[in-house]
Amino acid sequence: MSASVAAPSVARMTSNSSSGTFDPVVTLSASYGSGGSVIGPRLAERLDLPFLDRLITADLSEDAARNVASSEGLSEGEPEASSGSRLLSYFARAGSLGAIVPPDPVLDDDATLRERTEDSLRDVAAGASAVVLGRAGAIVLADRPRAYHVRLDAPVDRRLAWAARIEHVDTTTLPKRQAAADRARTQFVKRLYRVDPADPRLYHLVLDPTVLGVDRTVDLLAAAARAFFDADVVSPAG
Repeated sequence: MSASVAAPSVARMTSNSSSGTFDPVVTLSASYGSGGSVIGPRLAERLDLPFLDRLITADLSEDAARNVASSEGLSEGEPEASSGSRLLSYFARAGSLGAIVPPDPVLDDDATLRERTEDSLRDVAAGASAVVLGRAGAIVLADRPRAYHVRLDAPVDRRLAWAARIEHVDTTTLPKRQAAADRARTQFVKRLYRVDPADPRLYHLVLDPTVLGVDRTVDLLAAAARAFFDADVVSPAG
């Protein structure tokens, strides 16, 4: 576990709450196999906050490679983001194929891509509470008051062992799945924000959950988040 330096001001969305009140937010960036899909919902429940799942899942990385025209790739309960399914498919194909895929003429405008990606976070940026998994949350909400940014990561071998237990996936397919998912998510953030999501400067806390286990990780994150909110830090850079 290591605490990072304060996150730089690289947010692309401006916090603009008409009431001036910002509810607590936790953003989670998680590499494949570091338990984000399990820890995120449990942390949201512990903190009594809504949960927003990631946009690019490991399943998306595989499915989009098999079906370029697919509209799959959104987490269950995310129909509002369906307009961006082509965008997600593009990055997922890039991750699965391990190469730069041919450019999609509809996806050449980075400003448009960022707008699609950020639509689902506009309420949060304006003051609503949430635990946000993925979605470049630590970058998009970098300047939002009362936003606590966390990165979950671990050595690949430990992440693969965790993924085998958590996802019940055939271990022979895990390395390819891990490489594709990590690549797709990294390309997604780098293209839209020119930032490496693994950069520790983006986060208040960087944590290896494979050392502590899910329950203790949730305990630690909940305690750390509450301490952060109680300290009433105005912004990550403050």
